[in-house]
Amino acid sequence: MNMKNIVKISLASVIALLAFTACIKEFTPQTSYATNDQVSNAPGSFNLFVDALTSTLAGDFTYGGADNKYPFDFGYPAFFLQRDLMGQDIVYPYQNWYTYWYSIRTLGPTTAISQVPWTYYYGWIKGCNDVINLAGPEPEDSKKPGAGQAYAMRAMFYMDLARMFAPKPYTVDKNAVTVPIVNETSDVSTLTNNPRATNEKMWEFILSDLDKAEELLDGYARTGVYVMDQSVVFGLKARAYLETGAWENAVTYAKKAQAGYTIMDEDAYTNPDTGFNTPNSSWMFGLTYKSDDPVILINDADSSWGSMMCIEINPTVSGCGYAANYGQPFLIDRHLYETIPATDFRKKCYVDFAIDDLPDDDAKIAALNPYSAAGHGDWILNTGTVTEDYNKVGGLELKFRTAGGDAGRDNQYIGFVVAVPLMRVEEMYLIEAEAAGRLKEADGIALLTTFAKTRDASYVYGTHNEAYGNKTTSAFINEIWWQRRVEFWGEGFATFDIKRLQKGIIRNYAGTNHAAEYRWNMDTTPTWMNSCIVQTETNYNSACTNNPEPIPPTGDSPIATSF
Repeated sequence: MNMKNIVKISLASVIALLAFTACIKEFTPQTSYATNDQVSNAPGSFNLFVDALTSTLAGDFTYGGADNKYPFDFGYPAFFLQRDLMGQDIVYPYQNWYTYWYSIRTLGPTTAISQVPWTYYYGWIKGCNDVINLAGPEPEDSKKPGAGQAYAMRAMFYMDLARMFAPKPYTVDKNAVTVPIVNETSDVSTLTNNPRATNEKMWEFILSDLDKAEELLDGYARTGVYVMDQSVVFGLKARAYLETGAWENAVTYAKKAQAGYTIMDEDAYTNPDTGFNTPNSSWMFGLTYKSDDPVILINDADSSWGSMMCIEINPTVSGCGYAANYGQPFLIDRHLYETIPATDFRKKCYVDFAIDDLPDDDAKIAALNPYSAAGHGDWILNTGTVTEDYNKVGGLELKFRTAGGDAGRDNQYIGFVVAVPLMRVEEMYLIEAEAAGRLKEADGIALLTTFAKTRDASYVYGTHNEAYGNKTTSAFINEIWWQRRVEFWGEGFATFDIKRLQKGIIRNYAGTNHAAEYRWNMDTTPTWMNSCIVQTETNYNSACTNNPEPIPPTGDSPIATSF
């Protein structure tokens, strides 16, 4: 039983009647929501609401419902793709479900697509507000961990929204507007006149939530990586301080966050069975899909992260998966791939473009066999050539592996039941390096070099400093950015970093693998990366302004001669 709830959500979400709480059977017949007293008196109800904070991150068709089964409607990781397809590092040759974001089409405020983040994020925020309300301003000891998680997750959600909707980052314009803030005390009277918070006000709110979370989670021992603890709060603070240019604090909290975790080595990063589908000692926070999730059980599990990212699914036994068998994989940008030295083990996560030049399928299969956990280069060849839209294998990614070994590769109901990292300790090392380098470049270079040598023992500083339109950033910052692009490919950071560093994009260059008609080069940060607020919000919230509707360029750009 889903229920509408008291207005602790955005007004657009109220209009859409979006419910996002745990199910409580006791309710007042005259209303369609559970009151605080009823929730408080229901046995175990507080813990149900706390559990829902993380259980709702993935697995259900939250936007369209099970009747629609949209393949971009599988939870938090879907936003990684939606955002990063607006940039250059992910290539989408087959134009289908994710065309909206790759081609910058129908992203205006009157389209259904602009409702997607509003539905998800303000639903999640409502869940946090419910827990904070139930815990009260001074939570009893038993409720402190739950309240701490709610504050931390609310901060994480607003952090995403701020970076998605603000037209300028904090360090460029503190007065640029983000989104309306809806907290545990908001009511109808405030929601109808709730302006977009400035960067300054939003990040102050985010850091206030994180301060509360840090205090409430002190001493809390979590049950696993799928629940936030104080170390994750440290990581979120490191992100926030990096975004706001508070370099000393970014260094401090990035160091704190590193405690108890270890950087992934080559085996963990490239493991053919567990690579990026199973938590390890570097994962600070993550989520997992479950075998009984609707996105796994319905639509042949094709509306799931695994369907989009895991290409090793037996075409003759299962035959499912948008990436594996429907000719719709996401690829790494060829130029980015070619800048990765052969001595850097991360390059092994992507198929060599040179394989496409081999004389016949037998030769290609033989070259592809080492990429496959099952030794099935023929499966990978099928992935790249099943449609005419790409008809190549170069750039196919095997970073995100199918789960469950041979059984998972034969059965998508096992293979797509994967975990996804939301925060890794590697990010903390790179935040520390960047922030330290902002204070004293030599210190940052030393930290960056130490990190880079864990990926490439032959690494030499100074070889990855392409500017991408922004000539004002230093060679050091460009080098940091390159490491982040390679390290976190597909993990949802690319577009955030482009906006934060005010970079441009380059999709058209000699040998590009980007789809024709979408080969765009921009010297400055594309304005289409500033998401539009759904029109229902601005219709009913008189104080809420909007970003201009994204307009894609007309035709391909001239081929770039430099980066």
